[in-house]
Amino acid sequence: MNKQEVILCEGLADSLSQAVSRCPHDKLFVLTDEHTHRLCLPLLKGVEALKDAEEIVIGSEDVHKNLETLASVWLELSNKGATRHSLMINLGGGMVTDLGGFAASTFKRGIPYINIPTTLLAMVDAAVGGKTGINFNGLKNEVGVFSPAASVLIETEFLRTLDERNFFSGYAEMLKHGLISTPGHWAELLAFDRDAIDYARLKTMVGRSVQVKENIVREDPLERGIRKALNLGHTVGHAFESLALAENRPVLHGYAVAWGLVCELYLSCLLSGFPKDKMRQTIAFIKENYGAFSYDCKAYEHLYALMQHDKKNTEGIINFTLLEDVGQIAINQTADKKTIFEAFDFYRETMGA
Repeated sequence: MNKQEVILCEGLADSLSQAVSRCPHDKLFVLTDEHTHRLCLPLLKGVEALKDAEEIVIGSEDVHKNLETLASVWLELSNKGATRHSLMINLGGGMVTDLGGFAASTFKRGIPYINIPTTLLAMVDAAVGGKTGINFNGLKNEVGVFSPAASVLIETEFLRTLDERNFFSGYAEMLKHGLISTPGHWAELLAFDRDAIDYARLKTMVGRSVQVKENIVREDPLERGIRKALNLGHTVGHAFESLALAENRPVLHGYAVAWGLVCELYLSCLLSGFPKDKMRQTIAFIKENYGAFSYDCKAYEHLYALMQHDKKNTEGIINFTLLEDVGQIAINQTADKKTIFEAFDFYRETMGA
């Protein structure tokens, strides 16, 4: 898998012009959703490299991350004359970069693309690392390919316009990166003042978070081993996310990951010796900032069935990434059904759900 270039921008226009010039192309396309078309695309209007770009706009939010939207992007590319030598820019959050990356990677057997993430979640997770895809059959990211962007341009000035819920959605992935990296990074994330955001400091923290992911992806691009560390919180989190979709009460991805961390840190304590005080500190932060996802014991079987579809599983055995301590990762861990149900109990008791 080719290495992608991740740039923490000092000036988005210059960085974008340089990134486009490094990808010779016959036609240029810019993919946005309804929100980023209105709020973010105008900020790029003065960029000379984009003056002849064709625009493609899709619906916003995760409910549109599906086969129908993917097909509509393919159709737009085809109708507007895209060839194997065209280039696509994905301007948006994780839904846009995931779906846009998949559309580009499969159209004409693959055209290059550039990601410009506009949310914190996309900057520290979705847009980086080469995973693309869509939701399918009620399951998160069920269909997709590993295909890195030519460049990922991170402009943290976009974060000034982010609402609180989307800020915390991205921050959950940063918290995960802290848990799998160093005690210092984890402690800094827990102590960050979310009520009076220092954007210069946040930019540094975003860069550090991206570096955690980049280092792991470089070592294991196709998720054969240590890249599974990035799935901490996701085995249960994706089940929560899928259950919420099935019950027509969708939740933001990062919130589902934060709630998944509660269950998986409990399993880490129980099965891998993760320190209880660090579990309590992390869960207190999650409870304070993310609230709780409510479900009752009648949902346990459904959640368990959803977890059995996780892409990390082998031969039907649910696979977890757990922690022995902050930065001490234990991949390919398993738990029996009874223990997983205990984690669901722990979540409801601890979070008041």
